[in-house]
Amino acid sequence: MTHAPPTTTDRPVTGDGRPGDADSAVEQLYATHWRSLVRLSVLLVRDTGTAEEIVQDAFVAMHGRWGRLREPEKGLAYLRQAVVNRSRSVLRHRKVVDRHLEVEGHRGVPLAPGADEHALEQARRESVLDAVAALPRRQREVIALRYYLDLTEAQIADTLGISRGAVKSHASRGAESLRQHLGELLEDHS
Repeated sequence: MTHAPPTTTDRPVTGDGRPGDADSAVEQLYATHWRSLVRLSVLLVRDTGTAEEIVQDAFVAMHGRWGRLREPEKGLAYLRQAVVNRSRSVLRHRKVVDRHLEVEGHRGVPLAPGADEHALEQARRESVLDAVAALPRRQREVIALRYYLDLTEAQIADTLGISRGAVKSHASRGAESLRQHLGELLEDHS
């Protein structure tokens, strides 16, 4: 049994209104935005391998739903939102696992940084990531989107489904918390 090739009206439409297909649209988004989406997820979940899986899953899901996207030109916004949501799920799962391990009395021992400069830089980076991870979820997400991906308030509001005012509020509170936390760390090391 053979199928007729899809007609122009059967194909999804690209951002510029031309007929397109999921493969080429997702391939273009992947080539352009893969790294920034992985970096966003790394900021949230603090693990490169997990972040890459999260982003890959977001792309696969978008590819499968491409024909149902009402506004294909918003594919990047869809991906950002999917990455943030999937990162949240990973963090929730980790929290449950950590609680279980704590109850069972099994805790991993963190590696102590070495004396060389690379290790010190890594420790500084970890301190910043710890401070970001300690923020409430919304503040952490806004800070990551604003200062790491350099998104505008409107883009962040669209990505997270919140108002621009809420973005401003979360960014302000998050930045203040980071200043306080990182200031305390600097005082402890002096």
